Amino acid sequence: MCGRFTLTVDERKVLVRFNAVKTVEINYTKRYNIAPSQNVVAIVSDGKENRMGLLRWGLIPSWAKEMNIGYKMINARAETLAEKPAFKRPFRRQRCIIPADGFYEWKGAGKEKQPFYIRLKSGEPFGFAGLWDRWQAPDGTVYHTCTIVTTQANALLADLHPRMPVILRPEDEHLWLDRRLEDPHLLQDLLKSYPAEEMEVYPVSNEVNTAKNDYPALVQRLD
Repeated sequence: MCGRFTLTVDERKVLVRFNAVKTVEINYTKRYNIAPSQNVVAIVSDGKENRMGLLRWGLIPSWAKEMNIGYKMINARAETLAEKPAFKRPFRRQRCIIPADGFYEWKGAGKEKQPFYIRLKSGEPFGFAGLWDRWQAPDGTVYHTCTIVTTQANALLADLHPRMPVILRPEDEHLWLDRRLEDPHLLQDLLKSYPAEEMEVYPVSNEVNTAKNDYPALVQRLD
């Protein structure tokens, strides 16, 4: 699964990496402990250009009666996107990329779980496969929300958790964002486990357990 992640590079690097533009001004800051229900940077395409904006993490389907359902939908299993009512339509038409440069996973039992940080060996940013939706609250407030797609963990991460977020290969990102592509079989082919040999994992401080903690020391390797 994916319950916390980081985006610690400059805004300009994200724009260049994903060939995106800003159509609205956003409060971009480096983040070391992004948690569910918070706003996250996301890339969508209007068919002409990639646009960078903010989405609330935790997908609220357009038909939902209350927003609390979003807390249960921070992740979406790749294998069932075309079947689940909450994800079926976004899978066809409302896909996004969620930029990141690392994420956390925990290992252990009870209260003694050890957090680990996972990133690419290159240290470069990458894109999670995501879905988004639009929900209007009873008071008229509109929320744009998202979920991160997960798949079977690769050999490096399987010991930590059986699932991992889908990291799109750079050459597949334009296909994922292409709204003209609606074939579920072609889209499923993009949702593979990222190569283990290109990733690294190491233990970090349990200070990351508290969502309000958000500073560079969280991603430092423990001795």
